[in-house]
Amino acid sequence: MVIGLDYALALVSGALLALSFPRYGHPAFAWIALVPLLIALATKRQPPLRAFLLGLTSGFIYFTGTLYWTGTVIRTFGGIPLPAAILGVILLALYQGLFPALFALIVSRLIARGGLAALVLADAAWVATEFFRGVVFGGFPWVLLGDSQVTVLPVAQIASVFGVYGVSFLVAFINAAIAYAMLTAGRRRAVAIGSAAIVLVAIGAWGTARIADGSLTRMGSPIRVGLIQANIPQQDKWKAGEARRIFTTYISMTRDAVTRGAEYVIWPESAMPFMFEQDRVGQEALRALARELRVPILFGSDQEVTQPEPALYNAAFLVTPDGKTAAVYRKIHLVPWGEFIPMKRLLFFVSPLVDSFTDFSPGTEMVLLPVNSHLTSTAICYEVVYPSLIRQAVQAGSELLTTITNDAWYGHSSAPYQHFALASMRAIEQGRYLARAANTGVSGVVDPYGRIVRQSGIFEQDALVEQVRFLNVRTMYSRIGDVIAYVAIALVALGLIVFRR
Repeated sequence: MVIGLDYALALVSGALLALSFPRYGHPAFAWIALVPLLIALATKRQPPLRAFLLGLTSGFIYFTGTLYWTGTVIRTFGGIPLPAAILGVILLALYQGLFPALFALIVSRLIARGGLAALVLADAAWVATEFFRGVVFGGFPWVLLGDSQVTVLPVAQIASVFGVYGVSFLVAFINAAIAYAMLTAGRRRAVAIGSAAIVLVAIGAWGTARIADGSLTRMGSPIRVGLIQANIPQQDKWKAGEARRIFTTYISMTRDAVTRGAEYVIWPESAMPFMFEQDRVGQEALRALARELRVPILFGSDQEVTQPEPALYNAAFLVTPDGKTAAVYRKIHLVPWGEFIPMKRLLFFVSPLVDSFTDFSPGTEMVLLPVNSHLTSTAICYEVVYPSLIRQAVQAGSELLTTITNDAWYGHSSAPYQHFALASMRAIEQGRYLARAANTGVSGVVDPYGRIVRQSGIFEQDALVEQVRFLNVRTMYSRIGDVIAYVAIALVALGLIVFRR
């Protein structure tokens, strides 16, 4: 292999990974995305540093292509100069790229010790490092490899057993089998191709049969949800002169949704143009609306408390048909650099910039929302990308998943589409309907098999009314959690021991 070709292969892998996700990609690319990188790692003995840099190269391209929109967000709404915004994207992509870099380092060590046969553990290495990406320093499990297959429904059904990491494991396994087949010949190649084909066909057939059965769509009690997408421009949300118009818009759209049969109305994150608990006039107007229409209303509003110590929360309030507040859920997973500043004390040298950010406090408990004698849950904004958090809600008794968000920050980028796709994976994992209300879209309803029942466009005003069901049947994944990730970690550790030379 000529000098530089291995880096070219790493670049191709990064590009294919980025092209596996919405809005502009296609899930088919994921099935071959790791092959070039694996070939680069396997065709010659790579020193540890070079293997790490090859993985970092793939990771940098992967995350630059999928997270480019973060630069637009911090530039447009944070007032950050363009060079600083570009630097922010680069640093984020480099940090996220450390995990594919660790993957490449592990695979290269396994191959150095065990030969090409060690590629059998590439799938475990990918899942192990991807799992760490979702938990280290609070984690950022955005665009996991398995998420790319959420629209490939027969394959995605494996998430009901092993979660999104199970889908990642499958996709990485196929990649490793293809790479092994390309690097070998004869019987070994036939075994690799045959094994991959058998596994893929078997899982696809099982997933197809599961969807065709569709029993979850016939269970439980039905309820019609109204999802209010008011399409409020981000720059207008906190203008004093716009508050009345915004609130009136939500009230009008709620009336329309109830007229069309909505029995449970959901407004987006931070829908209130004021703090619900502090604005007596607005608070009473919303309570009166719930009493008049005889429907529960879920909405997002900041919450400020003084006891036991001062704190500001990004919260979701549920007002019941009698006009009372039945529950308040406080966002647990905050957005770093958006809702809080990591290691704030260490950033004293840029204190004017740091102090300009609103610092929220994280919620500490999973609060369920009682609706029509059933328990529901909500996730605020990007919390929905955390599989373990949504599983926690179902373990606590949630029969319906909801998520509220304000994706106006992301403009017309890929982010709103990625966000909706990642949320849809939670429906499959937990075997629950998922209702999503977004300020500017994408709003919609996803059934327990990941099928999109109803979906809005972005940056359009819409009030979706759709039937969902309260379900209490538990999937295997909701019971066992991320066991596949722990198995992957154990397999990698065992492989590094067994393949010692």
